[in-house]
Amino acid sequence: MRISFLVFIGFTFFSCSTVENQKDQPPNIIYILADDLGYGELGSYGQKKIKTPNLDRLAADGMRFTQHYTGAPVCAPSRYMFLTGNHAGHAYIRGNYELGQFSDEMEGGQMPIPETTPTLAKMLKKAGYQTAMIGKWGLGMNETTGSPLLHGFDYYYGYLDQKQAHNYYPTHLWENDKKDPLNNDYFLVHSPISSKANQSDFDQFKGQEYAPDRMLEKAIQFLDTTASDKPYFLYYPSPIPHVSLQVPDSLVDQYRDVFEEEPYLGNKGYTAHQFPNAAYAAMITHLDSEVGKIWDSVKEKGQEENTLILFSSDNGPTFAGGVDPDFFNSAAGLRGLKMDVYEGGIRIPFIAYWKGKIKAGSISDLISGHWDMFNTFAELAGQDQSAPDGISILPELLGESQNETHDYIYFEYPEKRGQIALRIEDWKGVKVEMKTNLDSKWELYNLKTDRNEVFNVAAEHPEIVNKIDSLHKTAHRHPHIREWEFVDPKFKK
Repeated sequence: MRISFLVFIGFTFFSCSTVENQKDQPPNIIYILADDLGYGELGSYGQKKIKTPNLDRLAADGMRFTQHYTGAPVCAPSRYMFLTGNHAGHAYIRGNYELGQFSDEMEGGQMPIPETTPTLAKMLKKAGYQTAMIGKWGLGMNETTGSPLLHGFDYYYGYLDQKQAHNYYPTHLWENDKKDPLNNDYFLVHSPISSKANQSDFDQFKGQEYAPDRMLEKAIQFLDTTASDKPYFLYYPSPIPHVSLQVPDSLVDQYRDVFEEEPYLGNKGYTAHQFPNAAYAAMITHLDSEVGKIWDSVKEKGQEENTLILFSSDNGPTFAGGVDPDFFNSAAGLRGLKMDVYEGGIRIPFIAYWKGKIKAGSISDLISGHWDMFNTFAELAGQDQSAPDGISILPELLGESQNETHDYIYFEYPEKRGQIALRIEDWKGVKVEMKTNLDSKWELYNLKTDRNEVFNVAAEHPEIVNKIDSLHKTAHRHPHIREWEFVDPKFKK
């Protein structure tokens, strides 16, 4: 009896200590980033054809944002802006600057970020957080200054090179700067097939080990093994649903008889698929199940009341690789898609859940974005809110007065013939085709009455256009490479 009593006392003391530690320490932070998920591709954002029960429940039990933005309409710069709190006019990375090739032996990644870059992971590590990045990186390879290990992450696992992430059955992933082999043969995903294709032609794009499943295993392992006396930060940038259309057949089956569709033969890049709509829907539902499993892991450890779970996307939905954004209403009627600075390319879903702290079923219309995560996490961790272009949205999350708001938000994208956009309250100015037309005129939209940017009212409001033009000159700083300079170029073509 005495031994049992002592064990009981010890367990009780440990449990109470753990609870007290959780009360005293900053919260755990889990940030889940989807890849190319559109504003309208979740049930909680109006999707009718794709099942997303876990994310819908997360939104119902937490806060759903209606005016949240990515920093850029493509992968690498949006991830950089999330990590650093810079907007596109100040960012070191402004586009997908590709290095290397698709083959394993030519894997080169994207332009690496400097080792001295201030990141939110470095800031949280300084505050005592255990940190991990599991998923798709896209900001430099292992033998460059862009390795995640040099940017505040104690551990990382996944894709370093975005081009490798085009294939969900790669020969390897990366774990702390070392290759982790997968039981898959190499094949080039960008290989169209004939209209007379047979089953084997489609099966050539399948493998044995599905990369997202390996990454989820590592994420759960991280959550299950972190020390309870220190908070943790898990950055989980899933590659889903970025094409290629690759997902286990067992997951496609739930949608195979739901949609009428034609096989996709790879003529718009990426892998061919017999059931492209079913595969795309299955990928998003699989992402939803990943969120559910991560959430369950938090619950099982008794950490739900001290864990902030955030979910968002890196940019708007794609138009490539057999994906049909019109069929799924992927942008929820917003104008534009990935690679556009119109709303469909940059407005993204954002869900925040923190049991007992964030009011269930709440909806926020706050204008916010990726750049705000740095200062928000800094306030949670008791660190300096030093990100130059962000604000802390913690008051908004907690249902308090959000006194600090953006005077404007700014977008600059050099890779689709040059585009910029600037929003002041409900007014949004857009310029496109700037690389081919230095005299490109501002378009102006009132997002309160015209969220889909149909009616250009620039001629009716010259004073607003002038204000936007003046602000963009303040927001823009010259980039460090010529390829990204199109706003105020200092050279002749």
